[in-house]
Amino acid sequence: MPVKRPEPGSLEPIETASRDELAALQLQRLQWSLQHAYDNVPHYKAAFDAKGVHPSDCKTLADLAKFPFTTKGDLRANYPFGMFAVPRTQVSRVHASSGTTGKPTVVGYTAKDIDTWANLAARSIRAAGGRPGDIVHVAYGYGLFTGGLGAHYGAERLGCTVIPMSGGQTEKQVQLIEDFKPDIIMVTPSYMQVIIEHYERHGMDPRAMSLSVGIFGAEPWTEAMRADIEQRAAIDAVDIYGLSEVMGPGVASECVESKDGPVIWEDHFYPEIIDPATGEVLPDGSEGELVFTSLSKEAMPVIRYRTRDLTRLLPPTSRGMRRMGKIVGRSDDMLIIRGVNLFPTQVEELVLKQGQLGGQYQLVVTREGILDEVAVHVELLPEHRNTDPDAVARELQHHIKSLIGVSTRVHVGQPDSVERTLVGKARRVVDKRPK
Repeated sequence: MPVKRPEPGSLEPIETASRDELAALQLQRLQWSLQHAYDNVPHYKAAFDAKGVHPSDCKTLADLAKFPFTTKGDLRANYPFGMFAVPRTQVSRVHASSGTTGKPTVVGYTAKDIDTWANLAARSIRAAGGRPGDIVHVAYGYGLFTGGLGAHYGAERLGCTVIPMSGGQTEKQVQLIEDFKPDIIMVTPSYMQVIIEHYERHGMDPRAMSLSVGIFGAEPWTEAMRADIEQRAAIDAVDIYGLSEVMGPGVASECVESKDGPVIWEDHFYPEIIDPATGEVLPDGSEGELVFTSLSKEAMPVIRYRTRDLTRLLPPTSRGMRRMGKIVGRSDDMLIIRGVNLFPTQVEELVLKQGQLGGQYQLVVTREGILDEVAVHVELLPEHRNTDPDAVARELQHHIKSLIGVSTRVHVGQPDSVERTLVGKARRVVDKRPK
């Protein structure tokens, strides 16, 4: 559909810098970040030493490939503050992922980090078509999740008026959209479809909404979903990318004038694509796992963080920084359900804590209409076969929702009712969603 706001607005000088100028800045910041991590984070000193590398070995950007990867497991192993590179008293804010054993992924920010984050989120909103004075309706969740506050601070930094609605309460979302008439909405794409459905179900025309731009992230979404939203709501649907371990929303964002893949803000995050099996760095254009190294973070630098997202690095367009293709999948077994990360092992921990249940379980993921649904199939232990299965299901369902943040349907069967495998790994996830 036609772009409603084609003018790009004033770009920062770095957005129009040459590749050589950008590379010089990246190398300078990369050398600082490696030294900062090595000097102040025991994990990185041990990991660098074990691999026989030192920050001084980084003479070119290509030398980054000599350094070890960081994984989510490393972050959890150093819970809560072991990955921080500054004293805790200098950490202005903490965010965290969901965790069921007291071991979520924790990230920290200094005041300067928050300032950088706000600037990059503002840059992202501007690239997506936002302008000072716009009203921005934020329907990402607030709290430990980085989405709500990341979008909020970025919109304020750009000079927008923010409606901090957070998630849920669809009827109230629609009421505020009708009453306050925002220009931009920031929300997961699947929940935007729920809002559109609410309009249609109540005889209202979503194309008459005041919204011009939707900035959608926190979950993978397809070009088909973009087309559906743009056609039904008459807005520009723009992709924003981020993850808390690297910063939060605003690591990359599409430009409204092209909508051809999120531009990675390479002055602050150095991207690589690797073969997920071998760790070998792949050339631009190759599909593989996305890896990020932070170039300016003070509180919690990340060196070669494996995102597990499968994508490609694409050439720059109007801005001088590379783009990333649509996320085509993940190299691990993590599910993203309505913007919430869900690992099968998280469910397993809760199943095993419930005394009436055996250790066998299976997650069945379907798509009911436009939203993903998860059914959890578990079974009673033989000695508890006469226990009320509905009561057990309600209890487990409550724990999954409160500790992981995902609504599920729990089915409690009799002993030996869950599918077994006699060879290889157990089939923990059955994904029935359309490909």
